[in-house]
Amino acid sequence: MIPLEGLSPFNIGIGFLAELVKIVGANYLENIALVVIVASALLSIISKFVHIKNDFLNNLLNVSPFWLTFRILGAVFIVMTIFQVGPEAINSEVTGQTMLGLLPSLLAIFLVSGFLLPLVVDFGLMDLFGTLISKSMYKLFSVPGRSAIDAVSSWLGDGTLGIMITNTQYKQGFYTAKEAAIISVCFSLVSLPFSTVIADQLGFMPLFVPFYATVCLASLACALILPRIYPLKGFTNKTYNNVKHLKEEIVPEGANVFNFGLNKAIKRAETAPSVGAIISNGFKTVIDMYLGLLPLVMAWGTLALIVAEFTPFFNIISIPVVFVLNLLQIPDAQAAAPAVLVGFTDMFLPSIMVSGSDISQVTQFIIGALSITQLIYLTETGAVILKSDIPLNIKDLFILFIMRTAIALPIITIVAKLIFR
Repeated sequence: MIPLEGLSPFNIGIGFLAELVKIVGANYLENIALVVIVASALLSIISKFVHIKNDFLNNLLNVSPFWLTFRILGAVFIVMTIFQVGPEAINSEVTGQTMLGLLPSLLAIFLVSGFLLPLVVDFGLMDLFGTLISKSMYKLFSVPGRSAIDAVSSWLGDGTLGIMITNTQYKQGFYTAKEAAIISVCFSLVSLPFSTVIADQLGFMPLFVPFYATVCLASLACALILPRIYPLKGFTNKTYNNVKHLKEEIVPEGANVFNFGLNKAIKRAETAPSVGAIISNGFKTVIDMYLGLLPLVMAWGTLALIVAEFTPFFNIISIPVVFVLNLLQIPDAQAAAPAVLVGFTDMFLPSIMVSGSDISQVTQFIIGALSITQLIYLTETGAVILKSDIPLNIKDLFILFIMRTAIALPIITIVAKLIFR
């Protein structure tokens, strides 16, 4: 019998299978992550001295010194963390161990989505759903209707899954660079299961409905505003490598929207790849994500957490935030200010920082909801975006993180004060 404890009741097929893989492989996934990350570093070093004839493997392993450095750092950090050697700043519970706890989820979601993403993107589902809501999505968010599938996949599955779908659609020509950037930072939502973890950590499960409704309201405001201002407004409408732009067709006047969308979906399914191609491409996707991304997540995440936990960096840069929190009349502003900015490194750190009983409930509610709304975390979604072909860099992500925070914070504060008045 497969142990089912821990499976979330809120999920989609890919997310459900990923959770199942994580539960079944609980005793092995950390060791698999160790092997994968160390292998990535060693093979990348070897590729500098040995010519690799296979184009896919050569492009994957023979990387620039910049990427090679972080692959090596990721290997060093995971070895130190698993074997508890070296400085505590690297292998402590709040740095290396935190990252080690995230890797099994990523291993599982990459494995399952690598093979099953074609079922979402290549067999007509996005074409049908996109046609049904295309007009409203363009008017409200400046993106195609099919992007709603990315959002639902993130909301019920995992944020990284939404980004992977977006990246695939971008490379196929369904999204422009601007649309892909908008979708990845506005629609790759934190999943319901992760949101319940934050709520539970802060003791808000009895208030989960208003808590998550606040997150949804603030996220909607961000999605409405961000595509219309810098930096997203300045992205080009060019496609990836100038491939043909596969725009959503406008529903003809008088035509039945559902029937039109269904016909499009059927045509799309007729051109879907074969089972053999899906399996072959799935292996390539999984290998690429494992060897190319996991070391970066371990390296960047650990470095970010070291800065957050063992240096005064976030305390220093959050000094102006204290003024803003006082302006909004948020209690315990001095203690909460670093938590407002530290979310850029990891989603769970803000709620951990304000979870003490000496912090006001209204402040805990605000920081908890804000941490979910901020969306961009270097330990997970940020790393996946940077490794993808979506044209967002670290500067863009930080600016967008600050702007999401600036938009969401007043909204969440107003709602929190209404709830706790």
